[in-house]
Amino acid sequence: MLNYKHLLAMSDETGMLQFAQLHNPDPASGYTLDDNARALMVALHMEEEGYFYSRRYLRFLADAQRHDGTWSNFLLDGIYYSRFDSEDSIGRAIMACAAASRSSWPDLAALGGRLISNQLTHLPAFTSPRAIAYSLVGLCNGNIPCPDTFLAQLVRRLADFLVGRYESTRGRHWRWFEDYLTYCNGILPQALLCVYEFNGNEQCLRVGKKSLDFLNETLFRPGYLSIVGNAGWYQRGGSVPLYDQQPVDAASMVFANWQAYKVTGSREYLELAHLARKWYQGENIHGLALADKTSGGCYDALTPDGVNLNQGAEAVLSMLLSELLLDAAHDSTPFFLTESPVPQLDAGASG
Repeated sequence: MLNYKHLLAMSDETGMLQFAQLHNPDPASGYTLDDNARALMVALHMEEEGYFYSRRYLRFLADAQRHDGTWSNFLLDGIYYSRFDSEDSIGRAIMACAAASRSSWPDLAALGGRLISNQLTHLPAFTSPRAIAYSLVGLCNGNIPCPDTFLAQLVRRLADFLVGRYESTRGRHWRWFEDYLTYCNGILPQALLCVYEFNGNEQCLRVGKKSLDFLNETLFRPGYLSIVGNAGWYQRGGSVPLYDQQPVDAASMVFANWQAYKVTGSREYLELAHLARKWYQGENIHGLALADKTSGGCYDALTPDGVNLNQGAEAVLSMLLSELLLDAAHDSTPFFLTESPVPQLDAGASG
């Protein structure tokens, strides 16, 4: 059974806090759309109190959405700050709302679908490849309240953007969408593989596989995953920086390889997904576990000297999402669905 102790400690009536000092939640760090989107995806699969925490995180996403459908990414002391807004955070919110839209809890499903519907007309203007990729994963897996023809056209348009980026950037020894590898790289091939599963687009399958194979060749070492470090990232023609390695990137590799296994049936991808998951348990460049069994948290990074001992929201949520995905895969349970029964609530119940 998964340990949600740190997730719950980091959460209050507003949502999930962003950072921690060691394992202690830091209220001064505020709340982000990114973290509460990830928290929603975890809560939808919690066996106990899943409804109440899902409703809380989804309500945060609803409150952060402006009247025009766009989202604010950062909340501190009751004030939303637009200078921290990003397309990537909106993409993650769309993906999380899509998961909620498939929930067996009708009120959460309706709200998740409505929040996505409010944002749809803004998606064609996105320019961030990762934001488009997160959005595609959501659009291809959610219960989106819009005409099927509109959804099909939107998915095709966004997928064409990613394929176009790949074709314009790739080279003989560089099969990627950009001239660098940065964070959450796995979401790009994952999205195209989701599109293939959604509409059978063979070009998306081809580009998704080629780019993921390149990513796997770049990041996996014999027996462990070595993530691109954030010290300058990996520039084309350069070398891969080793530090700092972020937990969110391990989760990205778990999800991408699982999606590849799902659509191709190749067990190599499944084995790589499990190997990426083991990064948290110590199968990494330092041989150090990032999972803290006592707190239920996850250390924020692998550094040249060991680990960053702080345990923020992004780290623990990435670890929990990886565990949930592969546990669901083992049980043959669709990860994007919540099979929990709708709870019977008292009139005064709150979450």
